[in-house]
Amino acid sequence: MELAADRTLTLGVMQPYLFPYLGYFQLIAAVDRFVVYDDVSFMKQGWVNRNRILVNGAPHMFTLPLSDAGSFTAINAIGTDPRRYDAWRGKFLRTVSQAYSRAPNLRPVQDMLERVLHGPHERLVDLLVNGIREVMAYIGSRTELVPSSSVHANQHLSGQARILDICGREGADRYVNAIGGKELYNAAAFAERGITLSFLRSRLPPYQQGRHAWVPGLSILDILLYVPQEELPGMMNAYDLE
Repeated sequence: MELAADRTLTLGVMQPYLFPYLGYFQLIAAVDRFVVYDDVSFMKQGWVNRNRILVNGAPHMFTLPLSDAGSFTAINAIGTDPRRYDAWRGKFLRTVSQAYSRAPNLRPVQDMLERVLHGPHERLVDLLVNGIREVMAYIGSRTELVPSSSVHANQHLSGQARILDICGREGADRYVNAIGGKELYNAAAFAERGITLSFLRSRLPPYQQGRHAWVPGLSILDILLYVPQEELPGMMNAYDLE
């Protein structure tokens, strides 16, 4: 996506996750271009390949089975486990169907899950990015996704230095990061390069989860299943920039 000379570009960068929570998509909504950080190290016991949905009113963890998933392996070098994937997929789809049998948006979300989980999945990153793209399409997001591995050959850099390099390559004049990374970045270093550094503080608006008490911070799937599609843009914009 080329920008006109007088246009500004707001950039976000984040590793891919499995149907991440609302805050992830709020970050996508806050930027013009979103770099999928797919060549950083996988973190065991993190959220890259697992998340939570609601089963019988309680959070239920679902975990995508992987092969060769070491803590120092790049996310885009990890595959799903071919011995367990088909069984996991069938079980997960049944769990969603049963747990959300009364959810108003079950059918379209089921269709979306079928497309993602029956699509390319041998490489973990393909499944994760397809899931993010499908959710973006469902909520009407027009933010551009760019994979870091195929666009930016700067894996020799790390941390703030790499983010600054990506911002420079993309021509960004504003960088937005999740609030959790506030201690990792120096606003002065960004300002020296003409880049405004902002942090996104997510708000999680309550919504009706069937007959259960509201549980915040679940996978975006829970929101898609319960919230009317026309209300989703408002939820995506429920954040503050600092």
